Amino acid sequence: MIHFDESIEIIQNLEINNYKTKELYLVDALGYVLAEDIIADHNSPEFPTSAMDGYAIIHEDMTLGTLRVGSINPAGSALKEEVIGGTCIKTFTGSLMPHGADTLIPIENVEVSGDEITIKEEVPQGFSVRAVGENYAKGQLLIPKGSKIDFPQIGVLASLNIANVSVYEKPTVAIISTGSELLSLGEEQTNDSQIRSSNNYILEAIVKKYDGIPLQLGCIKDDKATITKEISAALEKSDIVVTTGGVSVGDFDFVKDVIYELDCEVVFKGVRVKPGQHIMVARKDDKFIIGLPGFAYSSTVTALLYLVPLIEKLQQGQSTLQVVKAKLKEPFIKRAKKAEFTACNVSLLQGEYYVNFEGKKVGSSAILTNMLGNVALLVTAEDDKSKEIGDEVNILLFG
Repeated sequence: MIHFDESIEIIQNLEINNYKTKELYLVDALGYVLAEDIIADHNSPEFPTSAMDGYAIIHEDMTLGTLRVGSINPAGSALKEEVIGGTCIKTFTGSLMPHGADTLIPIENVEVSGDEITIKEEVPQGFSVRAVGENYAKGQLLIPKGSKIDFPQIGVLASLNIANVSVYEKPTVAIISTGSELLSLGEEQTNDSQIRSSNNYILEAIVKKYDGIPLQLGCIKDDKATITKEISAALEKSDIVVTTGGVSVGDFDFVKDVIYELDCEVVFKGVRVKPGQHIMVARKDDKFIIGLPGFAYSSTVTALLYLVPLIEKLQQGQSTLQVVKAKLKEPFIKRAKKAEFTACNVSLLQGEYYVNFEGKKVGSSAILTNMLGNVALLVTAEDDKSKEIGDEVNILLFG
C-alpha cells in the first residue's frame, strides 16, 4: 500500500490527453468550467462617464459660485453641446461626460433656480467621473480558462457581448454498487442478511454536488460475469465508472480482478488511509474506474478524496474541497498509523474553526450517520500522535 500523500500526488499529476468541450449559451453555462481565456476587446467605459446624477462642470468654475445650465444630457443620448466657461450641463448616471467638462457635481450639492445652479458644497476635480477603462481595459485578461462560471462571470461575459461560451463538458459518472446482499430502494427484503443500499445513492448525490453528471446503474450481484459485463458497458457510456464493494480480499471481491482483466492501467491499488485502504484507481485512455470499499462511511470519504478530484480534473477545474486549520474542543485519539479522516462537528466562532466529536460513534467504517450534522473531516497524517484540547488540527470542509 502506498502513502496517502503519494496517492493524492498521483491523482494531481494525471495527464488528460483530450478534454471534452462544448459551446453553451451564456446563462446555460452557469456552473460549468470555462474552456477559454476571456480577454476584453474594448475599454469599459470607452469614454469618461458620469457615476451620479448631477451637473457636468469645469472644475475651476466652482469659484464662480453660480453657473448657467446649458442643456440636459440623459443616459444614452448623443449630446453634441460642450461645457464652456460659466456653464454646466445637467448629466445623469451612465451618461457620457460632455466635452469640456472634467467634474460632476451631485444634485445634492447645488440649489437650482430657473436655468441656474448655485454651488452649496464643492467637490474635488474629477469627482464622480468614471475614467476610461475603470472597469476593464482593452486587452486585459478578465476571466482565465479553468474558472467556474457563476453569476459575476455571466455579467462580465454579457458586458463583452459574448452570447455563447466554450466550456468543459461535465464528466458522466457511472455508479455501480456490488453486493448480493444489497437491496435497492423499494425492493422487498426476503431474508435477514439483506441490507438496504445507500452507497449508490450517496455517490449520485456527491456527483451532482461536485459538478458531474451521474449515471445511476444501481446494485448488481457478486457474480464475476455480471460485474465484467456491467463495468464494460458502463465504460462505453461514461467518463468515470465508480463502484462500491468488491475491492478487498474476500472470495467474492471480484471488482479488482475485473479491472485488471479489462486491460486497464492500474494507477494504484491500496493506500495507507483510514477509512478506505483498499481503494483502487485505474484508467483506460482518458476514462477512469474507481473501485471504492463497500462500507458506507469508507465509500463516502474515499469518493470525496478521489472521485471529486477526478471530476474536477476532467474539467480542468479548481478544487472545491478545502483544508483549513481548526482547534480541538476535546481530545482526539489517533487510532491507526495511517492517514485518518475522522468525522467531526465543526463550528466557526469569531473567524476561527473549532471541532468536537459529540455524537460521533467509534466503530467500523460502516457508520454513515457520523456524517450527519455540520460535519467536516479531521485530517491526521501517518506519523501524527493523539491530540489534546486546544491543539491546532487540519479539517477538510466539503465546500
